[in-house]
Amino acid sequence: MVIHLKQVIFDRIYFEKDIINYELGNYLLNKYENLPKTEILSHNNIEELRKYENKDFGKLKRYLIIGTRKTHKYVENHKISDYLIPFTSSGCYAMCMYCYLVCNYNKCSYLRIFVNTKEILDRLILFANKQNKECVFEIGSNSDLLLENLVTDNLKENIEYFFDNTSHGKLTFPTKFHYIEPLINLPKKYIKKLLPRMSLNPQNIITKVEFGTSNLNDRINAINILAEHGYSTYILIAPVIITDSFEKDYTSLITTMKEKLSQKAKQNITFEIIFMTYSYIHRKINEEAFPKAINLYSTELMTSRGIGKYHYKNTVKEKAKEFLLKLIDNNFKNYTIKYIV
Repeated sequence: MVIHLKQVIFDRIYFEKDIINYELGNYLLNKYENLPKTEILSHNNIEELRKYENKDFGKLKRYLIIGTRKTHKYVENHKISDYLIPFTSSGCYAMCMYCYLVCNYNKCSYLRIFVNTKEILDRLILFANKQNKECVFEIGSNSDLLLENLVTDNLKENIEYFFDNTSHGKLTFPTKFHYIEPLINLPKKYIKKLLPRMSLNPQNIITKVEFGTSNLNDRINAINILAEHGYSTYILIAPVIITDSFEKDYTSLITTMKEKLSQKAKQNITFEIIFMTYSYIHRKINEEAFPKAINLYSTELMTSRGIGKYHYKNTVKEKAKEFLLKLIDNNFKNYTIKYIV
């Protein structure tokens, strides 16, 4: 098996001074020794980047920010996990036009790597060991860990460290990438405790909206490889985006999954289905940074929810839900829909 790794190319490094006190900090400074570097006081407040305009969104994505994580607040979750965990990175290198991480484009958009990984893991291990049940911890809600691993090359090491030091937890994370080498090289005893969840969308949506992510065939192939190595099949259809070609696109997605997922991968699938939410911030960035891209905002299909936030109208969403659920039921036998929102 060969997994062709994507070359992640950065133009500049911004780093907190104290990262030199950490092994990962020195590794990254050496790895990118030829890139221009700017020392910063805090990864949370880089003044010069706050002055960038919306049209510069793509340029910001080419900057790597390196620092230490200071906040470790765990948030209860009642979907696929028990807690959302602030983990080893935040933001992303890819440029999905709807990404909820773009809450403040010149702060949350670019990839931030946190080098105090042992502190992050030790806190989580201590928390896990205090629980009276085996909890599932979502470690990928702030970034895509398979993409992060292309930069740090330490995902396997971090997962092993967690499981080596506690028997009280499982880990899960979603991904839009097929770079699964660190997962298939894990000890088999940990595979049942790790729940990677592949996010799928029609190739038409991936091409037009999810810039810089793996294509559909590569994602499906990754699911098949994970299944062969003993992983359970978790699939997010997310975010569901309603366009003029919605029924055609998602019929294509489900039939492609039926045809290309292996028998082993299809033995028991857990689905999560999440409809797109959008915002005024997304609209402004996308209009200026991607002027030729499709418009995801629709007054006909969407309504306001809070200040500057949009979601699909209930009637539109319910019709789309009914269509998707019927489509899945007509094409798969052994499946569970964990939730649809």
